[in-house]
Amino acid sequence: MPRMQLGFVTAILPELSLEEVLRFARDEGFGCIEVMCWPFGKAERRFAGVTHLDVTGFTKAQAEDTLSLAQKYGVAISALGYYPNPLDPDAAHSKRVVAHLRQVILAAEKLGLNVNTFVGRDWTKSVDDNWPRFLKVWRPIIAFAEDHGVKIGIENCPMLFTRHEWPGGTNLATTPVIWRRMFSDIPSKNFGLNYDPSHFILQRMDPVSPLREFRDKLFHLHAKDMRILHDRLNEVGIFAHPKEWHQQRIPGFGDVDWPHFLGAVMEVGYDGPVCIEVEDDTFGQTLAGRQRAVKVARNVLAPFFPR
Repeated sequence: MPRMQLGFVTAILPELSLEEVLRFARDEGFGCIEVMCWPFGKAERRFAGVTHLDVTGFTKAQAEDTLSLAQKYGVAISALGYYPNPLDPDAAHSKRVVAHLRQVILAAEKLGLNVNTFVGRDWTKSVDDNWPRFLKVWRPIIAFAEDHGVKIGIENCPMLFTRHEWPGGTNLATTPVIWRRMFSDIPSKNFGLNYDPSHFILQRMDPVSPLREFRDKLFHLHAKDMRILHDRLNEVGIFAHPKEWHQQRIPGFGDVDWPHFLGAVMEVGYDGPVCIEVEDDTFGQTLAGRQRAVKVARNVLAPFFPR
């Protein structure tokens, strides 16, 4: 039977150093963490801009030190994470984030890890109108990843939450129809998914439905939940801004059927990391509140990850 590993995304603990995050993970019984690798500077949005590993000019010696630190605490690094918009309509911004993504890939090669990210999108244009630029930007990125033996997992978040992301969102890779086209036009064993079931709940879709077809593309999983506020949805309708009718929750507090979902994940043979994300303000926005949210989510999911 496949044996998955439970972890969390380090973006939720920006106040802590990498060593402090690893210590917290060990003390709370986690097997892995996804390490955020944003460039230093002002965050573009909440949960962005977190740097637990500076990949700029990352050396082999730094890689050895990082792996030794993880080994010291007995906690694996599941992947390196960087979630910008490589297809931003601002060409200069797009160029900067693609350049940093390449730095993340080079660091991942030295660490023997995969990279998780977004493909991006010009939110003012349709999928079809984005497609030529998507191919122009992403074919070289995937070729670069292949050359360095690194797999790229694309998260399926629509990034359609704020008014400046309206109407299309800032990430193309949200549905099976788009994934088929994406993987057909850029066929590569190094190009896959970092799958989060909550984004299917947001789109009123079954989060189990794509798993069997895309099982070979499941490189990494996020564990986040989503609650649809049906009373509010009945008032404003599904074409209103999503924040008006949904609430992001930790696993077990939303509409994802976790026993059904994780059972299906196991059935298709997935045996990789499952990392908790916390974007749930009901626990507060303090470090202590977010740590508590991680612990509560762990307690919900722990029965599915026997040690």
